[in-house]
Amino acid sequence: MSVEFYNNNAEEFFNNTVNADMSATYSLFEENLCDIDGEILDLGCGSGRDAKHFIDKGYKVTALDLSPVLAAKASKYIGQQVIVGDMKDLDYNDKFIGIWACASLLHLTEDEVLETIKRCHKALKKDGVLYASFKYGENNYEKDGRNFTCFTRDKILNLIEGLDFYYRATFETGDVRPGRENEKWLNVILKKG
Repeated sequence: MSVEFYNNNAEEFFNNTVNADMSATYSLFEENLCDIDGEILDLGCGSGRDAKHFIDKGYKVTALDLSPVLAAKASKYIGQQVIVGDMKDLDYNDKFIGIWACASLLHLTEDEVLETIKRCHKALKKDGVLYASFKYGENNYEKDGRNFTCFTRDKILNLIEGLDFYYRATFETGDVRPGRENEKWLNVILKKG
């Protein structure tokens, strides 16, 4: 279970991710948001790095993470309670202008990714934006007790074909954490129809 990895390695994970520079991706996400006064869901918030960025920008943020240990650290960091819960159980309706799922959906199976994206669609307001990132590649793998579901542009677009998202952008980036620049990520921005 991925959650055990994060519970057991929360301090190291927090320290390795909290200062990673996501500014370029934040800009792409934010320029697609339709309402500055709306609420953003940080789905699988990890260290709270991204939730804190959005809070500092003036957005109302709901943050959720499956790891209670990491959620406690993130709660302290962002200055508000992080919900401990499973993203597969997401149950909101027409609530968020944006959902940020940075390196979190990748721990689900492909079927679970699709079902969770459907739940995200339901949770978004009309014109709401979903951002997600995955390890780039065709082949899924397991490492340190964590499952990684990888995607290429074609693989993710085939998965979500038929869902009511009218805007789609995909782009590749290197990992922003020091020493991991050679790791490639597929980033996806979808807009609800």
